[in-house]
Amino acid sequence: MAGNEEGKQPGQPRIPDLHLRLRAELGRIDEQLRALLAAMDRLQGLLDAVVAISREVELPAVLHRIVTTAMDLVGARYGAMGVLNESGERLEQFIAAGLSEQERADLAETGLPRGLGVLGHLIRHPEPLRVDNISTHPSSAGFPPGHPHLRTLLGVAISVRGEIYGDLYLSERRDGQPFDVHDESVVLALASAAGIAIENVRLFERVRHGAEQFQRLLLPTLPDLRPFTAAAIYRPAAEPSQLGGDWYDAIPLPDNVVAVVIGDVVGHDLQAAAAMASTRNMLRALLFDRGNPPGAVLTRLDRTLQAVTTNPVITTTLARIAPEGPGWRLRWSTAGHVPPLLITPELRAEYLFAEPGLPLGVDPEQPRPDHSRFLPPDSTVVFFTDGLIEHPEHPIDESLDQLTALATVYAALPLQEFVQALADHHPSDGHDDMAILALRTPRA
Repeated sequence: MAGNEEGKQPGQPRIPDLHLRLRAELGRIDEQLRALLAAMDRLQGLLDAVVAISREVELPAVLHRIVTTAMDLVGARYGAMGVLNESGERLEQFIAAGLSEQERADLAETGLPRGLGVLGHLIRHPEPLRVDNISTHPSSAGFPPGHPHLRTLLGVAISVRGEIYGDLYLSERRDGQPFDVHDESVVLALASAAGIAIENVRLFERVRHGAEQFQRLLLPTLPDLRPFTAAAIYRPAAEPSQLGGDWYDAIPLPDNVVAVVIGDVVGHDLQAAAAMASTRNMLRALLFDRGNPPGAVLTRLDRTLQAVTTNPVITTTLARIAPEGPGWRLRWSTAGHVPPLLITPELRAEYLFAEPGLPLGVDPEQPRPDHSRFLPPDSTVVFFTDGLIEHPEHPIDESLDQLTALATVYAALPLQEFVQALADHHPSDGHDDMAILALRTPRA
């Protein structure tokens, strides 16, 4: 017994050794847990990035979001995307992020990168590229004047439908470390999702363009309305691939009379566009019966639509403008539509609020009131759809006031420039399509 320390049996480890081994094992487990948590954070960050990219519906916004989310995922200070031209040999677009205002100003005269140096290497060899020191890379060509000095680089190609669309570049991790294999893996995964997002947006743009062209084909070209001047504009909704039901029309009638109509079919689909076209054509035929006031014409239209179609609900305003004494007489009837806006010769704006009738398609037996207002020479009447003013975060009265202020500011412009200004600076959020038709009476 005397040969053993404190009675320890032969082959039994010392207590301090057990503590060391236990601490080492706990340290290893802690390191693995930290690595697992970091991997989970990266995965969640990647998923969040993919969702953010997929929400964009405009190509410039998608490209910029790809760059900034890639920077966030790996903690890079600088990021950029170079979009290749059709030949795939050079850059035709370059989106950069992370530059300070001074750095952007210094590079303003340098122009678009030509795809030389390490950038060119990635264009010619679209495999993932990690460089710890750019200046030592065989393809390095230095930086142009004013360019921030970059040391590290992580570059990956972005493919769309199997073809290289462009390259994603990241530089300078904020912790000062070079990019590692984990950074490369997460950026490669992002690049794969980015290619799908880019293709989706391009498809959205083609569908949106086709829908807009179809919508415009359904709208008329304004005829010669002399002695009046008139201008109209249509803007599709910001949401892609939506057809709208907004329309306008103006028809010259005998004896210097003009009929004006604007309307909005509820819905944003092919049915709404078709309903708009059929309603406009029926109304054109009814307008040539000059003996009926606008309210009676809308009543006949409502009954006809109910008898021969399954049209959805429609709001509209129908007006006639005819000579009267030294000026003109405006007579109109409204079927649940926003009121017209009158701009007087003194450039004061006011809404022609009056008792509205029910929208078409609700109850064709309800009477439709008619309204009347004298228009002096050089008056402007603006007919518009609610897409011009609707905003979910603003009360409708506030939007109407904003439109009045806009109309007052731009009222002196030629009529086509006037409606263009209203469409450009509208108070709505752009979720709905909009139509504007303005008519101006002759000067005295």
